[in-house]
Amino acid sequence: MRVTSFIVCFFLSTWAASAQTAERLHRRAIVADTHGDILFNQIEWGVDLGQRQQRGYFDLQRAREGGLDVQIFSVWCDEKGGFALANRQIDSLYSLIDRYPKQIALVRNAVELRAAVAANKLAALIGVEGGHMIENRLDYIDSLAMRGMRYLTLTWNNSTDWSSSAADESRNRIKKPGLNDFGRQVIARLNKLGVMVDLSHVGERTFYDAIAASSKPVIASHSSVYALNPVPRNLKDEQIRAVARTGGVVFINFYSGFIDSTYSKRQDAFFKRHDTELKELTAQLRSRSNAIDELLARHGTEADAIRPSLSVLIDHIDHVVQLVGSDHVGLGADFDGAESYPRGMNSVADYPKVTAALIKRGYKTADIEKILGGNLLRVLRANTGK
Repeated sequence: MRVTSFIVCFFLSTWAASAQTAERLHRRAIVADTHGDILFNQIEWGVDLGQRQQRGYFDLQRAREGGLDVQIFSVWCDEKGGFALANRQIDSLYSLIDRYPKQIALVRNAVELRAAVAANKLAALIGVEGGHMIENRLDYIDSLAMRGMRYLTLTWNNSTDWSSSAADESRNRIKKPGLNDFGRQVIARLNKLGVMVDLSHVGERTFYDAIAASSKPVIASHSSVYALNPVPRNLKDEQIRAVARTGGVVFINFYSGFIDSTYSKRQDAFFKRHDTELKELTAQLRSRSNAIDELLARHGTEADAIRPSLSVLIDHIDHVVQLVGSDHVGLGADFDGAESYPRGMNSVADYPKVTAALIKRGYKTADIEKILGGNLLRVLRANTGK
């Protein structure tokens, strides 16, 4: 009995020490998320993100609890939206900052980012997700950059007149895929302004054309690994190597459907079991996306069971590290941009679990600090010059 008690106490003390180590490392590191679809929801729902929310994955309180130091707020709209809607979302971020100046600050480079974190504020940056929002005007790039845009995702799922998306290229919808001359002018303008070129969502032809055109390191703000889950939105190994050769970074997307190759089958079975209810909710809410969110909330235990484990997410980080090293991977969760994430990752408050998982996987402190946020600072500095 005494031997059994000793063994139990030993493992409990070891676990507690490991948890304390993870917590200390997490709080010491700069933790950055390069993609959160927060602003569109803030406008749509009319919520105050300075207060704890019962829906969604982000608010300032949960960000503090999760040790999140840096959030790149995605400016997103579908192909029907444009420059005006992009500015409405930026206005909403400015409003949030004005209401909570002691908790959050807009930053434009690594120097300002470090100063905000040192002042115990969330460093907020802006990423515009979709080149359609510049409406084929270079001066709109200038305007968005002046307002704080620090990356432009060249396409969303829809293509533009000057660049083709992964969704369209993979379905052979584009007669001449890739960048045209205007697209190369876009890249040149982004480089000149210190705005990072974001290659998440773009097709392979556009991807390689953009890398050839860019004189600065590129990023993929929220993409996962094709070798582990072959969907068009994920990056193939040669694409990951190409990003690394520029000095850039692949920020791993947390969406269950991108990290787990078996998730879609489980999700389809879940939808089939609740087909009638899903149809009723879709008619009631006039949005399949909102209907799915409501369905998952109603059947929380069942929905949780179909989510992948956190270890599946860490596998994607591992793959990039083994392929190109720890200097070229980070975190781009895509919270509020999808309906499912790994079990336990229920909001930005759960970021310490990622740090604990990396420690458990055997990562060294210096590499964890790079993955959590150090790599973002480096690539941001390389683009802005400071």
